[in-house]
Amino acid sequence: MKVILTRDVKGLGKKDEMVNAKDGYARNYLIPKGYAIEASASNINIMNAKIKSEELKNEREQDKARNLAEKIKETELVITTKAGENGKLFGSITGKDIAERLKSQYNLDVDRKKINLPEAIKALGSFDVEIKLAKGIHPKLKVSIVEEKKE
Repeated sequence: MKVILTRDVKGLGKKDEMVNAKDGYARNYLIPKGYAIEASASNINIMNAKIKSEELKNEREQDKARNLAEKIKETELVITTKAGENGKLFGSITGKDIAERLKSQYNLDVDRKKINLPEAIKALGSFDVEIKLAKGIHPKLKVSIVEEKKE
């Protein structure tokens, strides 16, 4: 019997796949539990429309990520902070700080979780920070940490 899976089923297939399952397994387990629906013509059409809309959504997100990546590549973020001897910072610069500065200075909205910072920045200098926007789109942002001028 052909069924369309409504969620991942171990050993059978992934969500929104059309698979062949034994009649008893499909009728007595998959369909009553809500793991699958029967593969009728209308259900197949619904599944195909759902897949197309998902592809369009992913394509729009990829385009949005590419545009944001171009803006990020052109941007150099300068962060001024207090530092002690030998260029060590009082505190540290984290992905959250970088995301907030990008939003306030350049109006670029980047989720802090997408900023790939292996460890917090704790010294003055210039750093290349990778931002993982989408699959295959990882622009580098140039971040310069400079000391606040003392008066």
